[in-house]
Amino acid sequence: MNLQVCRSVLYMPASNARALEKGPSLQCDAVILDLEDSVAPAEKSTARVAAGQALSELDYGEKLRVLRVNGIDTAWCEEDIAVLGIAHPHALLLPKVESPEAIARLSALMDQYDTNGDVKIWAMLETPKAVLAAADIAATVAQYPRLTTFCIGNNDLAREAGMQMQSSREFLLPWLLQILVAARAHGLNILDGVYNNFNDTEGFEIECNQGAAMGMDGKTLIHPKQIAFANGAFSPNDDQINQAMAIVEVFERSENQHKGAVQLNGEMVERLHLDMALKTLAKARSQ
Repeated sequence: MNLQVCRSVLYMPASNARALEKGPSLQCDAVILDLEDSVAPAEKSTARVAAGQALSELDYGEKLRVLRVNGIDTAWCEEDIAVLGIAHPHALLLPKVESPEAIARLSALMDQYDTNGDVKIWAMLETPKAVLAAADIAATVAQYPRLTTFCIGNNDLAREAGMQMQSSREFLLPWLLQILVAARAHGLNILDGVYNNFNDTEGFEIECNQGAAMGMDGKTLIHPKQIAFANGAFSPNDDQINQAMAIVEVFERSENQHKGAVQLNGEMVERLHLDMALKTLAKARSQ
């Protein structure tokens, strides 16, 4: 699967054997085997072994396989990274990233086990310091090309700020957009944060549509029942696909191939709209 296509990304506690076994059958684009928040300190070692076994033995098909390690300054991080000695997920997700130095340190540790740089880095931004440093963190991709993706940690971000979480995310949105701009400026993917109440389908749908409208690539999830709607919300719909096809077709006409702008259904469309249309069709084909 193209790393750009990641509409639905499900967290699964690596300490939950039943969840790990169910992972390959789910219709999400990616799974994150979690060694951090969902695993108690006393269970870290057991969960690490289970994650290594799942990553090396289970057939996840086309799904992206991601391992969330513990924070770079914790006692568990280096042992988590050592899982790369027996299994090669598509990426490691590093929580609590607040500076470029965290990316540098993680990349150096990963080099010990993955000399070709095949395993990528996903960085989780979930504190006010991370928001302020987002552009500097994103810029490290020039030196550390393992970095491909930002993940929003909205729960921790709101808590650290003393912010009340509202369904509209009214006060959080400016911060999310700041992280999104930093990601896009440096060619990174970005995944929206989780929605905690997995029984609140209406609220979840609103937040998915909001994230898609903002330009997020997909959404991180906490429950399998959230997968289907996330896949739909972050996929081009029929109207968008038809519009994209019409834009491509009009620019392919011999009389328009060298024009910068043309008329389509009473509106002016430019070459930038053609680029957007081609991306929409590529995303539709890959899903």
